[in-house]
Amino acid sequence: MSERARRSMENDHRATRRHPAERTEHSSPGAGPGPADGEVQAELTSFVGRRREVDRVRQLLTRTRLLTLTGAGGIGKTRLALRVASEVRRSYPGGVWVVDLAPLEDGALLAQTVLAALGLDHDSARPPMRTLADHLQDRRLLLVLDNCEHLLDACAELVRALLAAAPRMQVLTTSRQALRVDGEYLMVVPPLSTPELGHPVPPAELARYEAVRLFADRALAVYSDFTLSPDNLETVARICHRLEGIPLAIELAAARLRVLSPRQILDRLDNRFELLTRGSRAALPRWRTLRAAIDWSYELCTPPEQRLWAWLSVFCGGFDLEAVEEVCAGEGLPRETVLDVVTELVDKSILSREDHQGQVRYRMLETIRQYGRARLEDGGAGPQRETVRRRHRDHYQQLATRAEAEWFGPRQMAWFARLRLENANLRAALEFCLGTPGEHRAGLQLVTSLWSHRLGVSGVEEQRSWLGRALALDTGPSSARARALWVDGWLAFLRGDMATGHARLAACQELAETLGEAGPLADAVQFAGLAALFQDEFRRAVPLLEDALGRHRANGDLGAQWTTLFLLALSYCLADDPRATPLGEECLALCDTHDARWSRSYALWVLGLQRWLAGSTGEAIALLQDALRGELPHHNLLATAQCLEVLAWATARDGNPLQSARLLGAAQTLWLSLGAALPGLGRLLQHHTECELRLRSALGDAPFDAAVRDGAGLPLDEAIACALGRPAPAGERSAPVGKRSAPPAPLTRREHQVVSLLVAGLTDKEIAAELVISARTAEGHVQRILAKLGFSSRTQAAVWAVARGATAP
Repeated sequence: MSERARRSMENDHRATRRHPAERTEHSSPGAGPGPADGEVQAELTSFVGRRREVDRVRQLLTRTRLLTLTGAGGIGKTRLALRVASEVRRSYPGGVWVVDLAPLEDGALLAQTVLAALGLDHDSARPPMRTLADHLQDRRLLLVLDNCEHLLDACAELVRALLAAAPRMQVLTTSRQALRVDGEYLMVVPPLSTPELGHPVPPAELARYEAVRLFADRALAVYSDFTLSPDNLETVARICHRLEGIPLAIELAAARLRVLSPRQILDRLDNRFELLTRGSRAALPRWRTLRAAIDWSYELCTPPEQRLWAWLSVFCGGFDLEAVEEVCAGEGLPRETVLDVVTELVDKSILSREDHQGQVRYRMLETIRQYGRARLEDGGAGPQRETVRRRHRDHYQQLATRAEAEWFGPRQMAWFARLRLENANLRAALEFCLGTPGEHRAGLQLVTSLWSHRLGVSGVEEQRSWLGRALALDTGPSSARARALWVDGWLAFLRGDMATGHARLAACQELAETLGEAGPLADAVQFAGLAALFQDEFRRAVPLLEDALGRHRANGDLGAQWTTLFLLALSYCLADDPRATPLGEECLALCDTHDARWSRSYALWVLGLQRWLAGSTGEAIALLQDALRGELPHHNLLATAQCLEVLAWATARDGNPLQSARLLGAAQTLWLSLGAALPGLGRLLQHHTECELRLRSALGDAPFDAAVRDGAGLPLDEAIACALGRPAPAGERSAPVGKRSAPPAPLTRREHQVVSLLVAGLTDKEIAAELVISARTAEGHVQRILAKLGFSSRTQAAVWAVARGATAP
């Protein structure tokens, strides 16, 4: 052995040996040199959480002889392995032996390093592997190999040989990548649990999240006056959420409390790689900063893996293999190799795998994505960044175009589910279009293609915001602009913004005449019929919609035919025209013929409304409940709100006022979350008011308000279960609403002012301007109000306030 190699081995031996004060030694005859039960490093800081993971590792060790803990850098693999090693020592007569491989750079010295960690002298005349195998042959022990990722081949060879030579031995490894040894079990170490933003929980509940507890523990170590309090708990929770429960990142953030407040830390997390430095001086350099930890992962990747990592940073949220192939292939990465490179990035814990209804998707932790984005932008890669962002936009624009073309048909529900998963990527594509010169027309086309999807799963206001920006940027005459005016006008009427709706109608009609194209002309006629319908001018609406129906049939636009047929059936229904029933049935038959299940709920609703108006309450309830039994109501919020609303009216007439009031509350929550005017048309609003008066008379004001408040707090699944008269779905609620063991805490005068502004739909920034306070203070007021009331959203608070007589200022 060379002198250089011998010195390296001695250094590595010292790195794996523990100080005597950190050992727990018990002698055992025949155990050989060193303590019989191994050397497990004493924990110098408290071990927070991970009970579920510890139990899972212990369970897996009863099934396999080789278990590898994988996960991204800084996720806590080493601490988990050491905790398990400490807990299972009594199960291994031959001991639990921990070998830290982080300092070892030469895989050829791996066997010598393990020998040294076991306290064995190596006779240089014999191969070290033979000495190691002979020593372990008859022993029941657990060998923990920590930080294997940079020595994968050497570790795999050693583990394979030792498991074959020592049948009673088990191995636990930590690595950012699997060893790929036969019989290896993998366990991905997840981030620490973090609170979800937008779902406020009481302070006592926030403090139970592992990430929050870790931050508090490490914060106290560097700043002895630190305590979790109502003033900082929400901020700490947001820090932990932004850092995605990554223990290393949380510990580094807490270390900054020496000089910064929690709020200052939160404000600086956009530049997290500069903020999260100054780790332990005793740690290896790669563990002293967040960037260094991820640099280490990057350096372990091949050039194609590094290139794909950088390009994948353009995705937001999850993505699938098809998207990766479309966006990232080429530029030195052939399409046929993309799958293999993705596999390597999953193996190296850069990507995580997720299953969605039989389809595999991938996701990056935001910290890893930001690192990739920085790599994409480094080295003057501006043109490359624009190329990949344009490819990203093209892919999702094509996706949205296909979804719109197939929206009325058997793939209707599949498209809604798919686009729901892609919300974050669609938003990123829109931002690129509207923020890049020359791409505005593409943005107009993209946002218009998404109109039915947004109507089903998100608020009207978001869609209108995108449309407003796109229409302001792309003002030239085009069929895309005509379509966008049609969509925005529809949404304006739904929102109750009649002035904007009529302005969009006039612009759409004028542009359609200028273009002279059949599609825009048919849309403009339908749009005029819709405007008349919203004004309760049924005699004018009917001929316009009949004209539009003929035009769409001539154009062969099946989806537009169905939409117009639905509006025509609704017009007849509200006008007490007997043709409403056959038209509604034709509308339903068209859905069934083409297996358009999303649209079917609307057809059943209009038929249910017609039967209720005709006095056939039982038939109406059956039709409306049938509509609510449709699959995935989360993809059809507007139809669900309509059904709950009319079902409340029917239930009130059927003699169940308490049930009716709860359904009214559930419907109101959906109306407000969608941003739609409750419940849309003037004639329908009249029926809503009559129902409310009937219920107040039957129940009394206080019980009615309580029932509406209870219904408003129901999660969607429970609201539908209530409407169908069946027990609520099993499982915990997302927030403790609807069944409160105690009344809400009283609101302060200032909080009542904030609630009235929530009723008006103001944002935190707008509330701050109205009350002449900072945006942060306004945000704090809102979060405290939600916590006091036990609600999970601003909408529920607004509904609660309206039910108690509050009005917008």
